[in-house]
Amino acid sequence: MTTQLYNQHVEERRQRSTEILQETGYDGLVLSSGTAFRYFADDMHAPFHTNPHFAHWAPLPGPGHLLLVTKSDKPRLIRFAPDDYWYEQAPLDRDRWGQWFDIEELGSMEDCFDRLPSGQKLGFVGDATGLASKKGFGEADLNPEKLLRRLDWDRSLKTDYEIECTRQATVIAARGHRAAKECFENGGSELDIHHAYVQAAGCVDPDLPYNSIVALNERGAILHYEGKRTDGDGMVLLIDVGASHGGYASDITRTWTRSSADPVFVEMVNHFDALQKDLCQQVRPGLSYPDLHHAAHVAIGDLLYQFGVLKVPGEEAVEKQLTRTFFPHGLGHFLGIQVHDVGGHQKDPSGGTNPPHELHPYLRTTRTIEERMIFTVEPGLYFIDLLLDPQREGDHRDSFDWSLIDRLKPHGGIRIEDNVVVTADGHRNLTREELP
Repeated sequence: MTTQLYNQHVEERRQRSTEILQETGYDGLVLSSGTAFRYFADDMHAPFHTNPHFAHWAPLPGPGHLLLVTKSDKPRLIRFAPDDYWYEQAPLDRDRWGQWFDIEELGSMEDCFDRLPSGQKLGFVGDATGLASKKGFGEADLNPEKLLRRLDWDRSLKTDYEIECTRQATVIAARGHRAAKECFENGGSELDIHHAYVQAAGCVDPDLPYNSIVALNERGAILHYEGKRTDGDGMVLLIDVGASHGGYASDITRTWTRSSADPVFVEMVNHFDALQKDLCQQVRPGLSYPDLHHAAHVAIGDLLYQFGVLKVPGEEAVEKQLTRTFFPHGLGHFLGIQVHDVGGHQKDPSGGTNPPHELHPYLRTTRTIEERMIFTVEPGLYFIDLLLDPQREGDHRDSFDWSLIDRLKPHGGIRIEDNVVVTADGHRNLTREELP
């Protein structure tokens, strides 16, 4: 994190917050970092995730902190810092980011809430609504919808600091992916490959922005496969895993093959990589993301037609809804503090939604592409029995080459995912800068 970029980021947050407070009629905004909670009937805490609206301001991990933002005063960070010898306290980097805040440290969450000012109209954002209510926040001021939607909209357009954090997260993930590929090529198991990734990335599992997907062979057709089997020497590896930097995530997928894979599948992977690059090249301001998603379906249909898996070309395959059999998920999603970042379906800053088309219910982004958005482009092509079996007896069964499908099915599937930043006249592919 560079101090200059962070300073610019916080200054923009202050300007935006002033606008939001004026629009919503609040004197100030209170952002809670969140509360820790235990599993039911257990003394173990669930993994803690910071409230992303708090993280948008301060890269301070841990529960219980409060941030008070007003129209004029310096943002006030009330840090929950209990006397505790069980866990390490996260350090306060006052030189790089702490200088932007008036910081006070207290030993209980109740004390933190008691330090909030009285007699002002404050909006509260977070899950600690019980404590907020005791402090005097009214029901209408707890996570007010208009305020949340405005914050979500601002998070969909990234500052230079956020872009740099995502780039750094990409650099880390690329190191892991290169090590994972080498382990796979040497016959490693899913568990071996996962370990190679985290060692090269210099992290442990809880540091990952999401559970890694490391799938050999047919398990690549399980979209969110999270097993880590110990049998190795696979034909195909589908690996989907990212990294974090400064609270921001990268999200990268690659599909690699070995010499034991069917030559037809190997060639499909090569063509699919070119297809994915072409989709990325189309990214520019003003393009509708659903249009890009549609273009992906047509391109995948044409590829399946080229290799003989389908007997009809792309446009016809899309019209007959055949490509959904092989590509059942959305093309991508916003990326930022959250892996599936907010605002993808939002209509405008005040709220409202543009839901995805009923034929593509899993498309997470329906916005028109704008400068400073960061999102993923991740087309996929899979051989999934649950989707193939209805087609075997369906009205369009003669449009499929079933013998070729059965031949390729043990290879699982293909997914290739890059993270792109939208620029004034096109885009910047952060992933391809680091990983082929």
